[in-house]
Amino acid sequence: MRTLSDMPSVALLAAGRPLHFELGVAYEIFGNPPVERRGPGQWYDVTLLGDTAVRVGPFLVEPERGLAHAAGADLVVVPACADVDEPPPVELVEAVRAAYEAGARVASLCTGAFVLGAAGLLDGRRATTHWAHAEELAARHPLAEVDADVLYTDNGRILTAAGKAAAVDLCLHIVHRDHGAAVANSVARRLVMPPHRPGGQAQFVSTPVQVTGEGDAPLADLLAWAGQRLDQPLTVVDLARRANTSTRHLGRRFRAVTGQTPLQWLLAQRVRRAQELLESTDESIESVARATGMGTATTLRRQFKRVAGVPPDSYRRAFRGTIHA
Repeated sequence: MRTLSDMPSVALLAAGRPLHFELGVAYEIFGNPPVERRGPGQWYDVTLLGDTAVRVGPFLVEPERGLAHAAGADLVVVPACADVDEPPPVELVEAVRAAYEAGARVASLCTGAFVLGAAGLLDGRRATTHWAHAEELAARHPLAEVDADVLYTDNGRILTAAGKAAAVDLCLHIVHRDHGAAVANSVARRLVMPPHRPGGQAQFVSTPVQVTGEGDAPLADLLAWAGQRLDQPLTVVDLARRANTSTRHLGRRFRAVTGQTPLQWLLAQRVRRAQELLESTDESIESVARATGMGTATTLRRQFKRVAGVPPDSYRRAFRGTIHA
């Protein structure tokens, strides 16, 4: 069992003119453990760092420690900057660079990517930011591979998120990496969010992924119905029949609300369920395949690797070797 001193440390950097939404998102997710991680040393130790009091939106915030302490953190989070026309503060850039050189993971939210770029951490790496600022980020840091069409990027120790809601997605992705799919989904439920979206999903979704509007109630019911039947060989025809609509209309509604086709959504849910089973049970790959509607171990391995990037066997070994005690 971890002790409090062993808790992974998260440094939220407040310097310059950070935006309150992204800073608040990071604090809410990393600073409040779900019920599964409320024991001693099972979550993150979050500290707000900055050298002076800073204005964050309408609030005046007093950091707990100076930026120099970023070099001792396990994860450094750089929230969005209010003005990308101005170079980021030198002390902020130096703190981020020092933290990375000391071995920390560094994650930027929205226009916080400009700070990582100024620190030289985006050179030769894929990165993203809010679509409205992606062209400027690419122009200012030509050695970076800026992708304006994704929600977030993960280069291992360097992570970047697009604008606003994508900051939630990246933070949930980090929780997923550190604690697994079940815990990440628990955090998402507390936030009244769907399970975290994959980073490759496009920024341009015509309506939010959350299915909360009155007109979306039938689709919300359908998603819940399908989510409870992932062990069954569901097809688009099955979904359309359940929703009492045509397959063409169903496809348009899915893309508008989730940014995915019905089959893409189903596969994502099956893989997500497989991750939970691989993390929390000793079921064989064949059993996991049946429980997630993949049918055979061969199909599970092929689809799991395509979506998750690694075979299910490797995922299980890696997860159980790194999960926090």
